[in-house]
Amino acid sequence: MEIKKLGLIAGNGRFPFLVLEAARGRGIRVVVAAIKEEADPAIEAAATRAGAIVHWLSLGELSKLIRTFQESGATTALMAGQVKHKQIFSSIRPDWKLAKVIMGLATRNTDSLIGAVAKVLEEEGIHLISSTVLLEPLLAKAGVLTKRAPSESERKDVAYGREVARNLAAYDIGQTVVVAAQACVAVEAMEGTDATIRRAGELMRSMEAEASTFSRTLTVVKVAKPKQDMRFDVPVVGVATIEAMRDAGAACLALDAAKCLLIDGDRVIEAANVNGVAVVAE
Repeated sequence: MEIKKLGLIAGNGRFPFLVLEAARGRGIRVVVAAIKEEADPAIEAAATRAGAIVHWLSLGELSKLIRTFQESGATTALMAGQVKHKQIFSSIRPDWKLAKVIMGLATRNTDSLIGAVAKVLEEEGIHLISSTVLLEPLLAKAGVLTKRAPSESERKDVAYGREVARNLAAYDIGQTVVVAAQACVAVEAMEGTDATIRRAGELMRSMEAEASTFSRTLTVVKVAKPKQDMRFDVPVVGVATIEAMRDAGAACLALDAAKCLLIDGDRVIEAANVNGVAVVAE
């Protein structure tokens, strides 16, 4: 796909920075629409290095987003970086255009909302593309990615966790589950993957304090949705995820191959190896 000018909708984390670097390497001009409630202020400096311009806007300012891209001549756009689910449903102050979108939703989950926004962008001449189109080398490859492969008990937890996670993801509730001894310890909702993992660790520690015989070894399973739209809400794992697993006592991470972005690249696998975490993608 040939892209001459790209509109980048930037949320939090390193994802938008990686897109800027990749676009710069390909000679693509970028116009950044940075979300005030989420984007790192350092995006300004990164954009300057990439020869890009940053426009700040709040969640809910859909009309301003469209106007920003139209006036800059960006007819192709990409979403990169997390917008916390709780932000979407608690902090948002919609302008008239977004309010109209929200009122027309049959269900008010993330997929429905962002999918409807994508449709409006298309109607306004702005084509939303896959979030990972410039970062395909960072997508998890199939197989065991670490020095240590999952043990037999961990593989059983992975199989069980995938079944639970896929049902969870089908309802757009969350994409991560934490499992121990083929029992579900924690499921992700609006708090995000790393918070879910830490919550599972706290629960296991409290059970230990009560002299529970339940296995403390945790396995984390993160999947794509059954009909994952790669334009938004793509599963992402970073070094922080491995650190959360270390703190929680989790020793195995299972991902969906070609659907989950390793945001810190090889550093994720290095951190996993250092902490004895097995990472596998299927």
